[in-house]
Amino acid sequence: MKVNQSGNLELIVWLLALISLYAFGGASVHTFSLCPLDNLGFTWCPGCGIGRSMHYFMHGDFINSWNYHPLGWFAVGVISFRIIELFKPKIKKKLWQMY
Repeated sequence: MKVNQSGNLELIVWLLALISLYAFGGASVHTFSLCPLDNLGFTWCPGCGIGRSMHYFMHGDFINSWNYHPLGWFAVGVISFRIIELFKPKIKKKLWQMY
């Protein structure tokens, strides 16, 4: 089985995740959840609300972001940093090939 070492798939996944959270993450109606604790009927989960928090943070609504989950800003920062790190080798390679 061949493993993609270039990071293209990871880059696409993180970009799609941030774009979809930006566009659709603030749904006020709670319908479907990927959280296993929520699906088991628990009312509290340490990660629940982080998606909505990230959505509101990216829209500049910092109070709602903090109210949904205090670490939403941190998650956006970590994912953004990873996206930048995945872009760096591609930029260096293209600049090197120009000369």
